[in-house]
Amino acid sequence: MVEKDKTYVVMGLLDQDSIAYAIGRTIESQGGKVVYTVQNERMKKLFIDSRRSKMTEDERAGLNIRFCDITIQDEVVALFRDIGPISGVVHSIAFANPQTCLGTEFHTDAVDDIKLAHHISCISLATVARFAQPAMAEGGSIVAMTFNTKYVFPFYNWMGVQKAALEALVKALARRHGRDHVRVNAVSAGPLATMAASKIPGFSEMANHWDRASPLPWDPVADKQAVANAVVYMLGQFSKKITGQVLYVDGGASIMGGDLLDHERAKPA
Repeated sequence: MVEKDKTYVVMGLLDQDSIAYAIGRTIESQGGKVVYTVQNERMKKLFIDSRRSKMTEDERAGLNIRFCDITIQDEVVALFRDIGPISGVVHSIAFANPQTCLGTEFHTDAVDDIKLAHHISCISLATVARFAQPAMAEGGSIVAMTFNTKYVFPFYNWMGVQKAALEALVKALARRHGRDHVRVNAVSAGPLATMAASKIPGFSEMANHWDRASPLPWDPVADKQAVANAVVYMLGQFSKKITGQVLYVDGGASIMGGDLLDHERAKPA
C-alpha cells in the first residue's frame, strides 16, 4: 500500500491506455496523490483529447500534469524542485526509433538513434534518481518499467539492449541511494496492449509467445491492472526492504523452458 495523502510522480504518461495511467489510478485508489509528467503540450493534448477517452470532466480537472522532457536536465531539475516533498517515482519511459532500432534486422548505421534510445530509455533513470532524491527527505521508492532481458526476442533488437542496461542501472542506483533510504527497483511486465507497444514491430508475435509459454493465462489488456498493482506494491511500505531487484509480473513466462504442453495449460476460469 502507498501512504495516504503522500505524493507520487508517474513519469511517461502517453494515453489513457498506458501503463503509467493505470499505475496512477491505482495509487489514487489507495489514497495517494499523483503528479503525472508528459513530454510537452502536444502530448498532454493527445492524452486529454483522446477520442477514446473514458474520463469525466471532473477527472480531467483533477489531473495534475507537468511537462518534463527527460533528455533536458534543467526540466528534470525544475520538476522535482517545484513539486515539493514526494514519496516515490515511477519511470515509465522508453523510446527507440522503430524504423532503425527495431524490426527484422538488428544491425543499423543509425548510431545517433541508438544513442537517443539509450538516453531516453536508460540514462534518464539516473537523472531522475539524482534530482528526485532531495525531494524524498524521508526516503522513498523509484520503480522503473522493464521487459524480460533473460532472452532475446525477435524484432525487439536495440530496445532489448536498452532494457538490459536499464536493469544494470537499477542495481547501481540501489547501491548509491541506499544511504538516502531510497529504494530502486524495476517491474518486468509481460506484453501489454498500449500505444507504445503498437509501435513495436512483431508485438503480436510476443503476445503469441506468452499464449504458448505462460503458466498463468496472460491477457495483454486485462493484466495491465496486475502490473499496476505490482508497481504500487514496490512503491509502498510493504516492500520497504526490497531494492535493486527486478520483479517479474508476466504470468510466469520468464521461468519457462519451452512452450507449455497441453496437460499443463490452465483450465478456463
